[in-house]
Amino acid sequence: MSSFDERERAFENRYAHDMEMQFKAVARRNKALGLWAAGLLGKTGQSAEDYAMEVIRADFEEAGHEDVYRKVQSDLQGKADEATIRAKMEELLVAAKVRLAEEG
Repeated sequence: MSSFDERERAFENRYAHDMEMQFKAVARRNKALGLWAAGLLGKTGQSAEDYAMEVIRADFEEAGHEDVYRKVQSDLQGKADEATIRAKMEELLVAAKVRLAEEG
């Protein structure tokens, strides 16, 4: 195998790993966001977990994060404004990435 092929394979492996880690981080962010929103809605226990799963599923409606934002925003009507929700989304994504990095 040539040096070029080895570098190409390493790049492809790194890209696949990065995409997998991004997917995991976003999924964790969405669950944490769902649990946060559930708390604002007064949900606890299994009801909060079920709501968090709804938020996770909302991310599969379209590419990007707007589907998740719209789901949470429509459910939280009056309990959190756009800036608060978007800031929480960013905060939770950073936290999820840190936790994944710590897990190795």
